[in-house]
Amino acid sequence: MNRTLSVPGIVYGGDYNPEQWPEEVWAEDMRLMREAGVTMVSVGIFSWALLEPSEGAYDFSRLDRILGLLHENGIAADLATPTAAPPAWFFRAHPESLPVDRDGRTLSYGSRQTFCPSSPAYRTAALRVAGALAERYAGHPAVAMWHVHNEYGCHNAACYCDTSAQAFRRWLRARYGDDLAVLNHAWGTTFWSQWYYDWAEILPPRATGAVPNPSQQLDWRRFCSDELLSLYTAERDVLRAAAPDTPATTNFMVMESFDALDYWRWAPELDLVSNDHYLQSADPESEIDIALCGDLTRSLAGGPWLLMEHSTGAVNWQPVNRAKGPGELRRNALAHVAHGADGIAYFQWRAAKAGAEQWHSAMLPHAGTDSRIWQDVVRLGADLKALAEVRGSTGTAEVAIVWDWNARWALELPSQPSGELRYLDLVRSWYAPLWRAGVAVDFVRPDADLRAYRLVLAPSLYLVDDAGAANLTGYAERGGTLAVGFHSGTVDDNCHVRLGGYPGAFREALGVRTDELFPLLPGETVGLSGGGTASLWSERVRPAGAETVTSYTDGPLSGVPAVTRHAYGTGSAWYLATRPDPDTLAALLDRIRAEAGVAPVRTAPPGVEVVRRRGADADYLFLIDHSGKGAEVTVADGAVELLTGKDLTASVTVPPGEVAVVREPRDR
Repeated sequence: MNRTLSVPGIVYGGDYNPEQWPEEVWAEDMRLMREAGVTMVSVGIFSWALLEPSEGAYDFSRLDRILGLLHENGIAADLATPTAAPPAWFFRAHPESLPVDRDGRTLSYGSRQTFCPSSPAYRTAALRVAGALAERYAGHPAVAMWHVHNEYGCHNAACYCDTSAQAFRRWLRARYGDDLAVLNHAWGTTFWSQWYYDWAEILPPRATGAVPNPSQQLDWRRFCSDELLSLYTAERDVLRAAAPDTPATTNFMVMESFDALDYWRWAPELDLVSNDHYLQSADPESEIDIALCGDLTRSLAGGPWLLMEHSTGAVNWQPVNRAKGPGELRRNALAHVAHGADGIAYFQWRAAKAGAEQWHSAMLPHAGTDSRIWQDVVRLGADLKALAEVRGSTGTAEVAIVWDWNARWALELPSQPSGELRYLDLVRSWYAPLWRAGVAVDFVRPDADLRAYRLVLAPSLYLVDDAGAANLTGYAERGGTLAVGFHSGTVDDNCHVRLGGYPGAFREALGVRTDELFPLLPGETVGLSGGGTASLWSERVRPAGAETVTSYTDGPLSGVPAVTRHAYGTGSAWYLATRPDPDTLAALLDRIRAEAGVAPVRTAPPGVEVVRRRGADADYLFLIDHSGKGAEVTVADGAVELLTGKDLTASVTVPPGEVAVVREPRDR
């Protein structure tokens, strides 16, 4: 069944928590929402204690009035199941549902997500309240979408209690079968006398005196992601039974600080992929993070998606919570639209005066309407209304970057050759020069269909299974251009080293063999023969058919290849056995994509982000000036700048710090 969001245009809104305010404030909320152009709000996310004051006893009177008021004012509701914050009475009745950390401490309630994901009592209570909501509000004219839970795994991605241990063992038996020897082989338990003779002997990777088994830790991460996914699908199915036509979503957290869930497994279960994205105050180029996470979310969705939460200004949970500068709210929001968002929403509508997030910014700040944030919120509402026709269009790319949560988890386990390796840093170091050059990028699984791409990049793929490796190498053999980063193909899906030399699964396609790794110390650099330097990593590469592109000029491997190229089948495979400095890496990626025949979306001055969305009848060119200098960019004759409605001839002017969105005829 095709369940789509019925709200027209680019959706605009945020989390609405009217239960935090006297009822007389609600009328002002409606008036100001209309003024800002709000079209949908998320309701009821943290309202379990009010909706169910005691077990099985419900009070929907407040929510009835809220939904009625929204409908009267033409504002749709994204109605949430309130299961991210069970009430205190639940934990008094079921203290065994509290989560336990890896050190064995039972955590208390008093915040949110203070439950064990494997708790039967929690699952029963969550499905009960979700079912009550579904029964009452299925078909309600205000309800446009179901919002299941909130930010799964944000605070309780793992619980190490005995109930979780039992669930882990069930998951393992489903994965490996009843023969414990299969699991023992997969985990390599002959090492350190870890062989298991009874399933009851298997525990979560709790705190222990030395490094836990890496294969066990990897399976634990997989289990934890799947356990939370099972909670989502259980609630979703309850809602679908009552309202089969209403789409359901939950808000992902595709952003720098979160890696707990394998969203490739989650995305197919959502009717509409939605995401929360928050900037890191310490990131001097946060616009790159917005773009990368937007492209990754679009790739998970296979098209347009919904930005469920971001901030109008400062957040409240970083060491220093930086406010946004002039124009940044608008640039951030429209960058998300550029990268595929068909809706823009914030946490939250009205800034809280009490509670743990009282210092988190909102659409309506503590200062009220006499504030820059409010002015920016109203302006953005008008912008999104002007961009209504962009809805449904999507990005097109000739470059794919391989992204895999299993590889990320495995790379960042302890006891690596270098503890300095960070998956996201490695991927972003390759993504950033493509972003600066205006090159469109999709993200793909290792086993994805790659026929649409001229160039496939695997910046970091420490773990890859046989099918993924065969898919990537086969792509190059059949004429594609493949580039692989260091320490890739090294282990299989059980986290076992692929023997015979590195880079394991990719040796033949890359035409190289490494016999020893030489990670570099923090701050250590080595020279490269083509100019520039490299850091973080080096390895003794022995060409086995590949040509040397760049060699080390000093350090422990002077004269050894650092970058190679191998003609493989009818394609080519490049290997970057180190991390070049940013300028050198950018030049190298320029060379590789030129070989592959990949061009930028449009040439623009430095600091101007260029993104294209392709619609049924037109292309939409987003031009975002991050430089503060403004720019003049060439456009097609007959183009129109949508935010101003101006007809264009030959070019468009992007004022300093501003955004232009250009509709271009398809014949370009």
